[in-house]
Amino acid sequence: MLGDSDTLDIGAWVVAIGNPFGLGGTVTAGIVSQKGRILGSGPYDNYIQTDASINPGNSGGPLFNIRGEVVGINTAIIAGGQGIGFAVPINMVKEVLTQLKEKGSVTRGWIGVSVQVLTPELAKSFGLKEPTGALVSAVTPGDPADKAGVKPGDIITSFNGETVKSLNDLPRIVAATTPGKTTKMKVLREGVEKTLFVKVGKKSDASDVEKSLPARDNPDAKFGINVEPLTRELASRLGSTRSSGVYISRIAPDSPADDAGLKAGDVIIEISRTPVTDLKSYNKAIKKTNKSGNILFLIERRHSTIYVVVKGKR
Repeated sequence: MLGDSDTLDIGAWVVAIGNPFGLGGTVTAGIVSQKGRILGSGPYDNYIQTDASINPGNSGGPLFNIRGEVVGINTAIIAGGQGIGFAVPINMVKEVLTQLKEKGSVTRGWIGVSVQVLTPELAKSFGLKEPTGALVSAVTPGDPADKAGVKPGDIITSFNGETVKSLNDLPRIVAATTPGKTTKMKVLREGVEKTLFVKVGKKSDASDVEKSLPARDNPDAKFGINVEPLTRELASRLGSTRSSGVYISRIAPDSPADDAGLKAGDVIIEISRTPVTDLKSYNKAIKKTNKSGNILFLIERRHSTIYVVVKGKR
């Protein structure tokens, strides 16, 4: 029987069942150490932390409350730690299960904003007593948030009836909202609370982007990357602020680029600190790299810029 992980209290007794190290049917007991843990594994982190012993082989097993209800799915540990295990809340699992049963795939909500942590210093500058909410740093033109009237500098405090206490709350709440639904969002703008109504869109994942982009069949053998010229139309589809340059149209599976985390749809800004403005500059920069050495990419991905190191084949 599935329980309600939202009502789970810190300090409540829980029991984990699994097959640690192949020892089938192992039962361990402990308490809920904390809720809402962020591990850096993705934008939807929201783990239950428990000191019920979890080891390799426990992943996928249930975490029960004392009433025998499943409140989580055991998922992760911290290497070298003791009494520190993590489970996905069962309420998140319920959302995914419903979509898989009805559609055969998972669709996540999307509103098209970039948000950042509201530090105490930023909160003070915005006239807030407490750093509560998610600070909007950018709004994608034409996306749902833009159409709803969201502006950079707004502080999102509530979405779809749920309180947004910090940056990490917003992606999870938005993702769980059904695309196409018009929902209420509260923001603070220059100290005044405003209520906006946003029609949630559908978030495109990496495979959606890759399927929609033109691509050649043979990524280069060196790093496993295919690139194509970036047009204004493609830039708009990729959420890029650039009007020219090159983007990655395909990544070869199990290639150095794939291992490094580069994705189809990434726009290449620099290679080894050399600007990339077109295919000619891309090819020139690639040729300068040592055949067996590493290469530093600066890429743009959905309004964010990140550095990625790709290890060359030896």
